[in-house]
Amino acid sequence: MNLAAEVNENLAHYSNVLIYSAMAVYTLAFLAHIAEWVFGSRSAVGRTAAAITTEAEAAQRAKVTVRVGGQGGGTAVLDRPKIVTRSAAGSRDVPDGPGAAGGTEQGDVYGRIAVGLTVLAFLFHAVGVLFRALSVQRAPWGNMYEFSTTFAMVAVATYLVLLALKKNVRWIGLPLVTTVLLDLGLAVSVLYTASDQLVPALHSYWLWIHVSCAIVSGASLYIGAVATLLYLFRDRYEVQLENPEGKQFGRFAKSVLERVPSAASLDKFAYRINATIFPLWTFTIIAGAIWAEAAWGRYWGWDPKEVWSFITWVAYACYLHARATAGWKGRKAAYLALIAFGCYLFNYYGVNIFITGKHSYAGV
Repeated sequence: MNLAAEVNENLAHYSNVLIYSAMAVYTLAFLAHIAEWVFGSRSAVGRTAAAITTEAEAAQRAKVTVRVGGQGGGTAVLDRPKIVTRSAAGSRDVPDGPGAAGGTEQGDVYGRIAVGLTVLAFLFHAVGVLFRALSVQRAPWGNMYEFSTTFAMVAVATYLVLLALKKNVRWIGLPLVTTVLLDLGLAVSVLYTASDQLVPALHSYWLWIHVSCAIVSGASLYIGAVATLLYLFRDRYEVQLENPEGKQFGRFAKSVLERVPSAASLDKFAYRINATIFPLWTFTIIAGAIWAEAAWGRYWGWDPKEVWSFITWVAYACYLHARATAGWKGRKAAYLALIAFGCYLFNYYGVNIFITGKHSYAGV
């Protein structure tokens, strides 16, 4: 074995060690986020929604007797103003929840620890991806293992950037580190592929452009999908606040839902993420077509990967169009967004593993 090959092998080994180290620290961040939510559930501030419910019930029944006309005058019975939880446009005038920490100092401390551990894990993760790139001397996303590890890294980076921009997104921390652990666990146990060079068709600068855009798009769309899913639960919760006599969420679910942002805030956040990334996903498909022409002599060949990439694009286009259509705003549009992200996931896992096409030669 020559010196260069030995160095590459060592870099690949260190990459694996760093990925496993990142997983260990992500696990600690997961536990810290759990502690944040647990201690936040004990907060008096976290019971804001219960207070809103109580006031809404009182507003429906209570009446105020006011003496009018001075001394000896009659009395008039005036209805107490009802608390408004839904505006005329269809949104609700309900404030954002206090966050995972629930306004408690102890919960906030655990939340900050969780963020700090996530940053440390991200550093291990990023260096591990870098070492993988150095060991193969190409872009570190030539197979499913490399794509998965890089995808998780970009998802965490997106979250940390949003935190650095002072966005109220710490509530994403727990679902994020949970799915990152699942993604990396699947990558190292099922999808792992030893460092190796790619077939000649993949040796192109379009590998850097096309696949990197696909990774950034997917990681951002994942953040939007998490917000959309939480929106559906929070929206149902707010509906129950308006109708306290109907079926209610359990105590645990209420404790969680009363602390996340309002349905309107989650809906707006998800829409902004998806709308911002949609042009990049469009460019990803265009870049793939250009690369296909250079590698295979045609822009479009109805390959399963090409078809499902286009289906994903159509699904997100339908979602964005639905947001501009009055009858499809809210929950209907949210369902479309989740279906669209489901198409993205199937395009990655389903097509790569179960369907044979021109993209199959990259290996798992």
